[in-house]
Amino acid sequence: MDNKIYVTQPTLPNLDEFSELLKDIWERKWLTNNGVYHQEFERKLAEYLGVPFISLFSNGTLALVSALQVLNIKGEVITTPYSFVATTHALWWNNIKPVFVDIEPEFCNLDPAKIEAAITPKTTAILPVHVYGNPCNMNAIQDIADRYGLKVIYDAAHAFGVKENGKSILNFGDLSVLSFHATKVFNTIEGGAIVCHDENTKKRIDYLKNFGFENETTVIAPGINAKMNELQAAYGLLQLKTVEDDILKRKEISEIYRNGLKEIKGIRFIDEPDNLYYNYAYFPIFIDEKEYGMSRDALYEKLKDNNIFGRRYFYPLISQFPTYKGLDSANPENLLVAHKVANEVICLPIYPDMTNDNLILIIKFIIKHNSRTT
Repeated sequence: MDNKIYVTQPTLPNLDEFSELLKDIWERKWLTNNGVYHQEFERKLAEYLGVPFISLFSNGTLALVSALQVLNIKGEVITTPYSFVATTHALWWNNIKPVFVDIEPEFCNLDPAKIEAAITPKTTAILPVHVYGNPCNMNAIQDIADRYGLKVIYDAAHAFGVKENGKSILNFGDLSVLSFHATKVFNTIEGGAIVCHDENTKKRIDYLKNFGFENETTVIAPGINAKMNELQAAYGLLQLKTVEDDILKRKEISEIYRNGLKEIKGIRFIDEPDNLYYNYAYFPIFIDEKEYGMSRDALYEKLKDNNIFGRRYFYPLISQFPTYKGLDSANPENLLVAHKVANEVICLPIYPDMTNDNLILIIKFIIKHNSRTT
């Protein structure tokens, strides 16, 4: 293949429409700090997602860092090693000790059955991740949190628009944090948000993301500067117009992958439950070296050699990075499922503008290198 196929490609709004909004921003000269587009985007986004309150941020990492501040989380927080590093970095920046718990193999989410054994008198919260946009076992996690008096903050960076039994999964837990990074299903170039359930919490979030200012002369807490600007907000408004079509295109690509690779021994997919409205943010496959006839890493390198750039989301585990590997909870013996999954996964390219020709080439390539095809 002459052209490189990357794991994702950002969806962009119509340039002419965006230019018109930029002209209006230029005329208003209101570039940030709760401008008219920020207010409109926040309102329409909450409506689209089916959540009561949402606060926009300049990026998802600052939203995570701020969410922990909003709930005054300290001490230890139980979380997953199988995620992007920002999940745990947000804890570290708040001087909170991450405590890693193993994942369940089917959906790669934090395993509720392993949480209670990790709770100590210093535990104050649980920080699960809806990995690949697949919902965690939220009822089981909430039951544990209620019994031990813990807060629950969901890293929902992958979970834009996902619904379970017709209800947004962003309505679970105390807070949910979204990312609108360029690699996500819905992007504002950079961006993020915190979803909460009551007006007072939203006010606190909005104060903290703007240096802690309550009004012109009152600072209620040491806040941070994490506001989304007007250009991002205007861009986001246009993205809302096309996101449903984008998700539909992703679904079509996912179905082609599943149909094309379903007979290949040694390749496992994540099941899609009937009660789930999914966003098809990723298409991970898991390689069983013995069954497939080639290791995950060998296939990954061969794909790259042929200009197909999947990603090993998530490898290595966060618990394997120097900052965290010295923690007791980072012991590989306690994270057996996470290590196994991290050594098997490849996320294949998926994005709305992906051509059928490239899609079929990827499928044929994976079939070609399988020595045990039925």
